[in-house]
Amino acid sequence: MNLQTPKQLGYYFPAEFAPHKATWLSWPHKEASWPGKIESIYPNYSLFVKYLAESELVCINVANEAMKAAATAHLLKAGVHMDNVKFYLHPTNDAWCRDHGPAFLVNPAAEQKKVIVDWNYNAWGNKYPPFDLDDVIPTLIATDYNIPVFNPGIVMEGGSVEFNGKGTVLTSRCCLLNENRNPDLSQQQIEEYLFNYYGMDQVLWVDEGIVGDDTDGHIDDTIRFVNEDTVLTVVEENKNDENYELLQTNLKQLKQMRLLSGKQLNIVELPMPDAVVFDDQRLPASYANFYISNKYVIVPTYRCANDDKALTIISDHFPGRETVGIDSTDIIWGLGSFHCLSQQEPL
Repeated sequence: MNLQTPKQLGYYFPAEFAPHKATWLSWPHKEASWPGKIESIYPNYSLFVKYLAESELVCINVANEAMKAAATAHLLKAGVHMDNVKFYLHPTNDAWCRDHGPAFLVNPAAEQKKVIVDWNYNAWGNKYPPFDLDDVIPTLIATDYNIPVFNPGIVMEGGSVEFNGKGTVLTSRCCLLNENRNPDLSQQQIEEYLFNYYGMDQVLWVDEGIVGDDTDGHIDDTIRFVNEDTVLTVVEENKNDENYELLQTNLKQLKQMRLLSGKQLNIVELPMPDAVVFDDQRLPASYANFYISNKYVIVPTYRCANDDKALTIISDHFPGRETVGIDSTDIIWGLGSFHCLSQQEPL
């Protein structure tokens, strides 16, 4: 048992736009997450893997050899470069690797360059039991890698935190302060965990998430760092849409924020897609749920007029990468998209 925190040992969580060794995924298999639609997600999910595998290793958690064979068939059909795909026999309850996957921290000056933090995971406030298999995934990976693992002992999800790589983490009160996560902890106490176990020096808070988000308002659906002082934040242009006021609240709060350097954030507004509704349910469709790989920025699209506008804005802020859109209309029925499905492993 390690008595020192990662921060005391000089470790920190890099920004997603820093170079990756790999992207971690958990192969989608839970039909209840895509009721009546799970087969329809595999072509575009496999296309996501195809783009990832062009510039980094893709590590995929599967339950057994049968799931590995089924996954391989889908990936081959999509033309994935399989030399860059590695399967791990780690059974999961669901596919949302951003939230149950490993949080890799680095310290380039240490003898042990990389460690894993294994936060507790309770399926967004015990909404979708069982989640026991998902909860142990980070420790299984640490065991495979033979690297140290830290256990803070509180609930935390990767989609609830966004990093600039320079000591700042951005998060939302509606999620992290929800009584279904860590009801005994105050905002200040949660900040201490973010400092100590992500190696951060500053926590910036917004209030709101988007309608339809069953995670209680993950930041990766609303605001994303594209470099150390610039954020893309989604705004709703239709004043009659139920997301309009929520996102205006976040925008006002972002304008008041200062980074550790004293600088204001550069704030770039990103449109929201048209409402995506299935079975009378508003789904959490957002262009902010993009994933930054070594070569590409992979953006969920929703067959609507704002797709091209969003792709152009995102592309303008990642000059070193190619921005690609993948239709996420079926995937979002699972209440998440490409960022929710993936977790980066830094170099």
